[in-house]
Amino acid sequence: MPPLSPDTPPEAALRQIVAECHADLLKNRAIVLAGRRPVGIHQTRVALRRLRAALSLFRSAIDDPAESRVIRALAAEAKWLAGECGPARDLHVFLTETAQDVPIEVKRIASRLARLHYDRARTALSGARYDAFEGQLLAFVEAPPSTPSDRLEDFGRALLDRRHGKVERRGQHLKSLDDEELHELRIAIKKLRYAAGFLRPAFASAGTSAYIEAATRLQGALGAMNDRAVAGQMLDDIAVAARPSENVELPLRMLARQAATGDKRRRQKLRQAWKQFKEAERFWRA
Repeated sequence: MPPLSPDTPPEAALRQIVAECHADLLKNRAIVLAGRRPVGIHQTRVALRRLRAALSLFRSAIDDPAESRVIRALAAEAKWLAGECGPARDLHVFLTETAQDVPIEVKRIASRLARLHYDRARTALSGARYDAFEGQLLAFVEAPPSTPSDRLEDFGRALLDRRHGKVERRGQHLKSLDDEELHELRIAIKKLRYAAGFLRPAFASAGTSAYIEAATRLQGALGAMNDRAVAGQMLDDIAVAARPSENVELPLRMLARQAATGDKRRRQKLRQAWKQFKEAERFWRA
């Protein structure tokens, strides 16, 4: 396929981006099906989220109603598959990044849970539902494009303006945002970062990398806040999975206190990342 350019029709760009996301999905799905390496789950989930983002962000580039329904169906299946991979990813992040000095008895229970989560992800990625999804995905990528009616540069400029504006609105009162509002801001910046990455070839601006890096830092800071919030669910899951002979009440309480610490530091990093993002030049307007 020729590289994307400012003159590429948005519909053709979408099919090419979907093809690239599909290639990433296949590569990392193979790792998941071959074993229990965490990188496979992480990257499979990323590929599915990028795919869903592309389908959502570029949906307006498709005029045909039947094709629009296909896009919605593909996005829904990508969301479901990512959700089936989510528990394995969340548990691994909790044990390796959020929590520190996890007691051996908690690790033992978490290992049993991890096996269940990985089996759940492998089942989703190898069943008839996945096969149908893959068939639809290939058919969409290979379908002949309709008559081009727009340029990727023009389409991208309008899309990035909307997405950037949404992030600014959601983060307007950053200091007072609660967990749910921070989660919504994290979703908004993630979609903006994906959009900027997808549309990068349509703009010849020197500020592209700086803007994407600022968006990535902001997403990372919000992700750290979210991982702290997810830790509570992980601890609840471990408590439920404990056998009667495994008394982990005290270790779990200790981990809960540990997960709650550092909020001030995380908030400070978030404020810094927000300031850098606000100062980053909008490369599509350069």
